[in-house]
Amino acid sequence: MIEIELLKRYNVNFSQGSGLVYIRGKDGNGLYVPLPPKKGFTFKLIRELAILMTIYFCDLDRILVIAGISIGGSCMVLLLLLCIYVRYFRKKNGEEESKFPPEDSMTPSTKDVDKDTNDDNGSKYIWVDKSPEFSYEELANATDNFSLAKKIGQGGFGEVYYGELRGQKIAIKKMKMQATREFLSELKVLTSVHHWNLVHLIGYCVEGFLFLVYEYMENGNLSQHLHNSEKEPMTLSTRMKIALDVARGLEYIHDHSVPVYIHRDIKSDNILLNENFTGKVADFGLTKLTDAANSADNTVHVAGTFGYMPPENAYGRISRKIDVYAFGVVLYELISAKAAVIKIDKTEFEFKSLEIKTNESIDEYKSLVALFDEVMNQTGDCIDDLRKLVDPRLGYNYSIDSISKMAKLAKACINRDPKQRPTMRDVVVSLMELNSSIDNKNSTGSA
Repeated sequence: MIEIELLKRYNVNFSQGSGLVYIRGKDGNGLYVPLPPKKGFTFKLIRELAILMTIYFCDLDRILVIAGISIGGSCMVLLLLLCIYVRYFRKKNGEEESKFPPEDSMTPSTKDVDKDTNDDNGSKYIWVDKSPEFSYEELANATDNFSLAKKIGQGGFGEVYYGELRGQKIAIKKMKMQATREFLSELKVLTSVHHWNLVHLIGYCVEGFLFLVYEYMENGNLSQHLHNSEKEPMTLSTRMKIALDVARGLEYIHDHSVPVYIHRDIKSDNILLNENFTGKVADFGLTKLTDAANSADNTVHVAGTFGYMPPENAYGRISRKIDVYAFGVVLYELISAKAAVIKIDKTEFEFKSLEIKTNESIDEYKSLVALFDEVMNQTGDCIDDLRKLVDPRLGYNYSIDSISKMAKLAKACINRDPKQRPTMRDVVVSLMELNSSIDNKNSTGSA
């Protein structure tokens, strides 16, 4: 006979009368069999589940709830142990790998150029993507060893040579090692952005000098056609088409490329023309990312070309509106065929202190912006004075109405307040409308 107290001791809910009781049995010697020893967390879990299922088999909902809690807790513990294990061994392996950098990291590579952003002149590595690397021997053979006969230009950061490489006409910019920053800037931009109105980069070379290989542009740059009287004068429709080409190229790098850029050196010298007089923006050595330009730190060094730089550039404040201002100056150039900075000769006939007369010439310079401001800021009709600024080589083969609209667009671009200047997207729309209204035939030149 089993004592009632003994039954209660081994049945936790004995008083509730579940219908089954757990009865501890005796062995052959008449002694109660001891409970199995604890063999760890798993065994304990199984034993407790068995007891609970025995006692509560009539209450299936309660069994499922308790079982779920128990299994969930076990999984959480196992997951925690696994995370600790993985983190420990990953950290250990990482420390070992850091002691031995990959061999290809010690030499120039052909990996993503975006991994090298704002390198100093002493940059150790050059990361390039997509554009092939040429040997110095190939480039020397293509240019007759960089002979003077093959030299077609001189820029602020290097000389430009004509050549033929692998059956293709090319232009090679040769730069000194001190221009590494500008070299890397051009590589970064021209290997990540591609547009019909941006000059195409074919490849590069780093041997003694820094070389950039571009597509060859048969008609040189815009400055040569506007300021060289020996060149055949371009019609107004051609000039308007070039203006639209450049605007589209700038709109692309401002709003559509990933990432977006600011050119910072837009001028007629950096606008190249192919055999069809399609305008393409070139020379990205001073280009900056717009996110860097719009940051709180406005300590960027002054860059650009005198005559094309807006007032805020003197304070190191850069934004996309810098390119808009410079483009406005280019529009004035297209109208007048005058340089961005004009040399004006003045003759002084008398020195009062000596009371003698002389015809000594004194040089004075005026910006093209100031010259047009004198006309565009007039309160009355300025058409007659505007005609005086038009390139005389156009004769009467232009529409003064188109010239006036072009000048007004340029004036909006060179507004002293950057916020009041249009975006390049706005400029593109205006030029598209203006191009569509131009009669490609000779016009009468009436207002």
